Order: sequence, then C-alpha cells, then structure tokens
Amino acid sequence: MSPSSIIFGNPLLQGIGLPPFAEIKPERVVPAFNELLGELDQQLATLEASVEPTWSGLVEPLEKLTERLTWSWGVVNHLMGVKNSPELREAHEIVQPLVVQFINKLSQSQPIYNAFKALRSSDTWATLELAQQRIVEAAIRDAELSGIGLQGEARERFNIIQMELAELSTKFSNHVLDATKAFSLTLTTQAEIDGLPPSLVSLAAQGARAAGESNATPENGPWRITLDFPSYGPFMQHSTRRDLRQKLYKAHITRASDGDLDNNPLIERILELRQELADLLGFKSFAQLSLASKMAPNVEAVNALLEELRRASYDAAVKDLAELKAFAAALLAAEAEDLKHWDISFWAERQREAKFAFTSEELRPYFPLPQVLDGLFGLVKRLFSVTVTSADGQAPVWHEDVRYFQIADETGSPIAYFYLDPYSRPAEKRGGAWMDVCINRAKITENGVTAIRLPVAYLVCNQSPPVDGKPSLMTFHEVETLFHEFGHGLHHMLTKVDYPGAAGINNVEWDAVELPSQFMENWCYERPTLFGMAKHYETGEALPEHYYQKLLAARNYMSGTATLRQIHLSSLDLELHYGYRPGSNETPSDVRHRIAKTTTVLPPLPEDSILCAFGHIFEGGYAAGYYSYKWAEVLSADAFAAFEEAGLEDEEAIKATGRRYRDTVLALGGGQHPMQVFKTFRGREPSTIALLRHNGLVSAAVNETTPL
Repeated sequence: MSPSSIIFGNPLLQGIGLPPFAEIKPERVVPAFNELLGELDQQLATLEASVEPTWSGLVEPLEKLTERLTWSWGVVNHLMGVKNSPELREAHEIVQPLVVQFINKLSQSQPIYNAFKALRSSDTWATLELAQQRIVEAAIRDAELSGIGLQGEARERFNIIQMELAELSTKFSNHVLDATKAFSLTLTTQAEIDGLPPSLVSLAAQGARAAGESNATPENGPWRITLDFPSYGPFMQHSTRRDLRQKLYKAHITRASDGDLDNNPLIERILELRQELADLLGFKSFAQLSLASKMAPNVEAVNALLEELRRASYDAAVKDLAELKAFAAALLAAEAEDLKHWDISFWAERQREAKFAFTSEELRPYFPLPQVLDGLFGLVKRLFSVTVTSADGQAPVWHEDVRYFQIADETGSPIAYFYLDPYSRPAEKRGGAWMDVCINRAKITENGVTAIRLPVAYLVCNQSPPVDGKPSLMTFHEVETLFHEFGHGLHHMLTKVDYPGAAGINNVEWDAVELPSQFMENWCYERPTLFGMAKHYETGEALPEHYYQKLLAARNYMSGTATLRQIHLSSLDLELHYGYRPGSNETPSDVRHRIAKTTTVLPPLPEDSILCAFGHIFEGGYAAGYYSYKWAEVLSADAFAAFEEAGLEDEEAIKATGRRYRDTVLALGGGQHPMQVFKTFRGREPSTIALLRHNGLVSAAVNETTPL
C-alpha cells in the first residue's frame, strides 16, 4: 500500500513500514482488525491447501502472513503501553479475543505442522542454514506447546484458556496503571516537604499544576507526590517525614489489591489456568512448560543457581541491615532499633551519603539526557564501529517528546533505526522501561529485486521529565536503565540474520535475552564512557574525579540486599508456577510469605500485596522466567569480563573484543543456541565467578561456582 492511499484507507492495515501514528485513532482499531483477520483467514486456508515442505513453499508465505498480523497488533499494543486511553482499551478488549483466536488457529494448523516436520526430515534439510533450521525446529516445538497434539474437547479447552489468559493479563495491567494513577499525596506545608531535593520539589509542583492547581510553584506549593517512580523513589529516599513515608510505602505495596482494581482474584485465576494448560500438554507444572523453550535445562538447574546466589548474598544482606541500624542509632534516630520497610530507603541513602560523601541528587546536573545520549553513542562507536545520529522528523511519532535516530555502519550506510520515548507520563504510559520491536530485519525480494529491510526498535523509559526550563536531569540509576534498554535495542538492530524468525531478539531463548542489556550497564562505570557523558548541564564542567571514585566505591553498596531481592522475586515466581497448586490450603500471598523466610531479611508486612503489581509475571512474558534476569546476568558479567581481561585501557584490545562481541552475541541473534553463541564469543561455557566478583560477593561465595 502506498503512503498516499493510507489517507483514504485504514492506517492500521498498512502492514509494512513505519506506523503513521498521527492517523491511528482508537475508533479505527476494530474495523481494521475485522478486515485484516478476515483476509488472513482466507490466506491461511489458501496456504494450508497448497503448502509445500520447502523453505519457499512454507516458511516464506507463512512469514508474510504472520508479519501482517504482528505489524498491526504490535502497533496497538505499543500504543496501549505509551498512549493508553479508555477508548483504546475498549477497542483492544473487543479485538484481543479475535486475535488470540486466529493465533490459536494458526499455531494448531495440522497441514502447516506436518509440512514443517516433512521439511525437517527431507533431503533439503541439510542445505538449510543453521538459522533456518532453528526457525523450523522452533516452529515445530511451538506448535506442540500450542496444543497441536490435542483433539476435540481438549483442544477446545486449551483455546478457551489462551483467550481468558490474554484477557486477564490485559486487565491486570490496566488495574496496576489505574491504581498507580489513583493515589496521590498533596503536600501544602514546608514541614511536609522537609528533606526533599529541589528536583523532586519542582516535579511535585509541576504534578500539582497538571492536576489543576494552576498556581502551584516549587517555592510555595502545593506539591503532588504520586506512586510513579520518579516521584515515589526520591520521596522514599529523602523525606524526613516518617509518617508520610509510611503512608506512601503502604499505598505502593497495596496497589491493585482491593476494590474494583483488586488483582488478587486475577492472580488466582491466572495460576489456575496456567496449571491447567500444563496438564493439557502433559507437563507436571507450568514452570516445566515454560522451561521447555528456555536455555535453562530444567527447574533443578534454576533452583541450583538461585540457591548459590542466595547463599552468597544472604549473610551480606543481614550485615547490610545491621550496619544500617547501627548508623541510624549513631545519629540517635528513634526508629534505629526497629527499622521498618519505609525507613530502609531513607536511611540507606543517608548512610550512602555519609560513607561515600555524595548524594544521588548531586550527580543529576552532570547527567542531562542529551549528554548521556552522546556518551552512550560514543561508546557504541568505540565498541562496535557504528554511528548513531538524529533522524528526528523522518518518522511519525506518538508524542512530541519522542525522538528518532539512525544507526550507520563503518561506511556510513544506514543499518537500523530506533525511537526513544524517554519521559514518565503517568496518565497514559505504563511504568518501567522496555524495548520492543517495530520492524524486523529481513531479506525481501520484490519484482526480482532483493534488498535488506532494516530493523527499527522502540526504546521506552520513564525517567524524570524536563522541569522548569531545565533538561531531563537523570539519576545514575536512570542512566543505567537507558544503557540497559539500549543493549536490548542493539541486539535487535545489529543482527546479521536475514530471516525475521531468528533476526535480533526473535527466537532467542528468554533467559538469554537479558545478556546484551545487562552487559551494557557495566559500561556506565567505565572511565572513558562515564567522562564522555558526565558534564554539568549549565557549565559544561566534567564530573569531578572525586565523584567518579565515590561512584565506584558505592557501586556494591548494599549489593547483598539488592541481589537477595532479585532472588526473592525469582524464587517466588518459580514456586508459584512449580510447587504451588491453585485451590490448595495456601494462597499466593501465603507462598510469598513462606518464600520470604529464607529470601528476605526484613519479612514483608502482612498486608504487603506486591504480587498484585508484579506485572513481569502476570502481564508480561516472565511467568516462571523471572530468574532470567539472574541467569542472563551470569552471562553478561562473564561477557564483560572478556573486556576486562583484554584490558579496559587498551583501545585496540577493546575494539577487537567489541568486534567479536558484535559478530557473535549481537549479530547471530536467534540463529544459534545462546550457549553456542556465548562459547563462540568467550571460548568456554559461562561461570558465576565474574558476577559474584562484580557484586562484591566473592568472599561470601561457596568455593565451587556453578557453570550454567
């Protein structure tokens, strides 16, 4: 479809290229999908009737068909995340069951499944590239995990479950968004904002203005504090008002846990349906079903890694809390003997300031977003010989703050593009940060001409927006988050695989997909990278050396506590999908408190309902897979260690190692098994040593570290 004809047709049916966001309105969603799904249904019937067990007779036409759906559905889901509205939700709710129905039909197509199996056992199998073979193998496995082997009532039940699970995850997500948005704390006196840094005071006044207090100023208020992280996080770290911290903390941990937005019944139902799915497919638990398509061989291997990291971090976390109490006691704090959850961030920040003599707020002026981007782009040029330049204005955007960039290779030829949506917009944008696929890399042949379609990524963050005429001044944590998401983006954009089914992050086992993202975070602490971006937004002065030394010293501050928290969430997720049985005498909340006995130092409060906002496992793709962050962190720490061993001060060695990393981890995408990709890069299997060393936990580690 040519761009001019889109104006007269439905923009959601464009199916290729960059989405024309300005023309995509919620009222166009339902008609678009009614038309699209009707067409795809016919195409599927035609393909089933004429399918041949060859690459060109099966995979290519199937790819064309599925890409039309993923393009249109991808745009709608992207807008649900970044431009949510009641109208869009309503349209999404109508269309989602129809999309799930079609995906089930496609996944369970017997003629297509048979053709894939015939292709695998044909004489031409050996002539296919490894990436092509992986795509075929994955298609067979996914069909089997999608109920292809089920008949009659069992298949019907499987499809009903899939439909209900899709609805429940959307509802879960909407509840969290609405509950986060529904709570706010309006402060009106100087005493109530005591201790708050100027950046938060300005943001809170801006929030009050946005909520209708047109005369709100940073000096005189009123000030509006919300559960959105750029507001909530700094408030918990800096407010001297213990009563207000308690109020905010309790609101945060009870989000979406009562009333119309209660996610508790949804959690019970989701877990029940997932277990039923596993039963139908012949697995004892949903965790085993989940691991069937992951890098980890089994639940025992995951538990072994989590237990090793738990042992390495538990005593360190106990020590962290004891030191915090002693620190608060030395300052004669009344609560020192009985620190509560709402005291931890506050006292940890005070102790960090005392130990390392700087505040996270002091660093903000040195990290304006434009400079951080310069530093990030300078790093990828150094490591991977690619150049990132602004391409603003060359692509339609969904919000005026969204930017568009081009990535070019050594010759100056474009190889990829990406959108960046950096700022928090709590009214319409879900929290957190993520990378998503806009367009996959592919080799396209049309009218006898073959060309490479370049990949495009969405990078979405939720950092502090520009306030009162200042640029977005980032906390160091926000800098790390941007590097993390950009790592995912590089995985998608620097792929050399020309088959969409294995290009970039596609077909990469879920527990390996965080490797490139977590790998990038390490560079935030590397001297040339940090000094390449840390310059004062007003004076241009470089970050003083003493701050850099303090940042390095503070890197592993309370790392035992941070590691244990990830172990707690990973173990909880695994237990809910492995040992727990819906309908037993335990509730999911009981499971959480049971797991907490060995994975927390400060037990959760009785009313703690953080599960109700645990979107990763109830709305995202991390069900029985939250451990992936730690699994992949072993890989990413070991990958970064390759650069350390080569010598971080040796530019030639860095370039050579960067080239090898680009040619393996980034270029091979899902075209090879991640263990093979890692071994090709590193020359051996990964081990946990580098991760424990980077986290300052080596002395606590058992002598024998576990290779994955």
